Order: sequence, then structure tokens, then C-alpha cells
Amino acid sequence: MATKIDYYAALEVSRDANGDEIKRAYRKLAMKYHPDRNPGDAQAESKFKEISEAYDVLKDDQKRAAYDRFGHAAFEGGGPGPGGFDFGGGGLGDIFEQMFGDMMGGRRGGRRSGADIQVQVTITFVEAFAGVKKEITIPTRVTCKSCDGTGSADKDQPPETCPSCHGAGKVRAQQGFFSIERPCPTCHGTGRLIRNPCKECHGAGTVEKNRTIEVAIPAGVEDGTRIRITGEGEAGGKGVPAGDLYVHVSVEAHAIFQRDGANIYCRVPVRMGQAALGTEIEVPVVDGSRAKVKIPAGTQTGEHFRLRGKGFSVLRSSARGDMYIQVVVETPRHLSKRQRELLEEFEADAVGHAKGSPESTGFFSKVKDFFEGKL
Repeated sequence: MATKIDYYAALEVSRDANGDEIKRAYRKLAMKYHPDRNPGDAQAESKFKEISEAYDVLKDDQKRAAYDRFGHAAFEGGGPGPGGFDFGGGGLGDIFEQMFGDMMGGRRGGRRSGADIQVQVTITFVEAFAGVKKEITIPTRVTCKSCDGTGSADKDQPPETCPSCHGAGKVRAQQGFFSIERPCPTCHGTGRLIRNPCKECHGAGTVEKNRTIEVAIPAGVEDGTRIRITGEGEAGGKGVPAGDLYVHVSVEAHAIFQRDGANIYCRVPVRMGQAALGTEIEVPVVDGSRAKVKIPAGTQTGEHFRLRGKGFSVLRSSARGDMYIQVVVETPRHLSKRQRELLEEFEADAVGHAKGSPESTGFFSKVKDFFEGKL
């Protein structure tokens, strides 16, 4: 038996080459040594088989690990192909098709179905909180009632299996080691032939129609969420399943509430006197109820007060967010004469009273230290 060349050497890559490097090397060499480019050249054909065998091992992590450990012995012992090597049942043509099939428009496998439909739905902040059902009208293709989607005018003569592709909807042309797959030209990819097409749908099995469906949007949905509804896309016709409907949800902003994940924030302005003396305020909750919040004396701008469980539901979970009341202390404008007198009296009394304004006292103390070179 002839000595086999090292697989890495065959592809002209180093042993630490990554998957992309191995793939690029194989493409380059396969194009160079392919038999269709070198007709009658036995050496080129042998080289092509060699690099194809090497690539099929090195592209697979498990096979590559076995080869790195045991060399060619890992694939010897009675398996198919030279030296026990298995090309996967399809021969070299299939290996080449896996590499270049995307360039030639081929498609391996995959479920044929009607087209998917995408629609945009806008809901309010409150509807996103509570959940809502929306009716949407979709211009789409539906199953033809005249032929029940078969495309045939004669219900006693159903569509026949296409004799060219035997129902596969695609045909394969083999040229040397090339294997190119195309839609069947006889049935146009449907896999069936209709001798007497339906006059309503002209053999398509579907007709255009506006369709109204109800979409349930769950509570807690966020802006930008995409909801998939299986089988509500365009009808496939001729026995092909319908596509899917994708609903993209847009949530309008609210005048009072803001959202961060499952939590809701509400900025509430409080008068300076209320914040200084303490008070109790009533705030709205997104579910339509009201809640009372106690504001302790000395509350500062930016302080939060939490209402547990008053936020959004978390999708696919029993958890729920909270609602936060963010206080904004409002400085009065356009003072009356009496108000100004009282505030001037208050300010005069506050001078030197460090405990009354600890933040400003602390800040200006640091400023003093800064100018004296202590900071």
C-alpha cells in the first residue's frame, strides 16, 4: 500500500490552522485540481481525491482529534473508502457540492413552505403592562376554496407526481465531480403536475386576499419584541404548509411613567417645604389604582421610594418588577413679599447651622481645604 501524505500537508496548512483557514485552503486547491479543469490528467484527479479526503477529516472536530492522536490508523480497519475512510455515502461530488453549492444556487434539504409575513403593531404603555389582543389585517395569499388548495379544477383528478423529479421538486445534474441541484423545470419546484388547472387560482392553489386575525400580545412585552405565530403566514398551496407570521411590537412612550426592564419609574415633584417638613403624597399606578407614599422630613432630590410588585410582569416567569417614585424637590419661583421675608429669615437663621445642611456644609469645607492646599 502506498504511503499516505499527511492531511495537513495535503491542504498546505499548519497543524494549528483553524477551521476557516482549512476551508479556504481546500477551496483554493479544489478549484486548482478539479478533474473538470484538468481533463485526462490522472495526477490532478489523484490530487483532488487526496485533498478531498484530507478536508473531510480536518473539517470535523472529532475526526481531526482522532487523526492528530492516531494518524491514518484512526481510519483504518474495514470501513468504506480507501484505508477505511468514509466519504459520507455521496462520493466526492457531494463533498464538492457542500463547499460550493451556495455559489451555484443549490439548496440541500430544508422545508418548503409558504412565505413568512412580517407586520408592525404599535401598542400603548398601559397595554404593554396589562397585555392586549389586537386585530390586524394582512394582505396575503390564502388557500383557494374552489380547489381546496390543490390547484386542480377536477377534484377527481388530483395533481400527479412530476415524472422528471419524482416529486422532489428539484433535479441534480452531474458533471464529473460537480453535482449541481436546480429547481425542476417541469413542475417549477412543486414536485407535482396539474393537467387541468383551477380557473380561480390558475393552478397556484392560493389566491390573494386580505385576512384579519387576532394577535394576543402578552403582559410585560417590551418595545422591539418579535412574536412568531406558526402557520399564519402565506398559504403554500398544492399541499405545501403555510409560512409563519412575525409580529414586531412597538410600545409608545408614556407621559408619566418610564420603564427599565421590568421596573417602572415615576418622577414626582415635591415642594421645598414638603420635602423639608415631610408629607404624604398620592401617586398613580400604571394599573389604574393609586398609592400613598410617605415622604420623610429632609428628603432630597433623587431619593427613591419603592412600591413592591407594581412593575411589569416578566415574560415566561412568575416574577414581577417594582415601581420607584423618584422625588424631585422643586425650588419656588415668583415669590410673594411674605414668602421672601420668611425665606430670608430662614436663611439668616440657617447660616452656621451645619446640621441643617450637611451636604453643602461638607462640600464648601472641602473647597476651603482645596484652596488652602490641603486637598
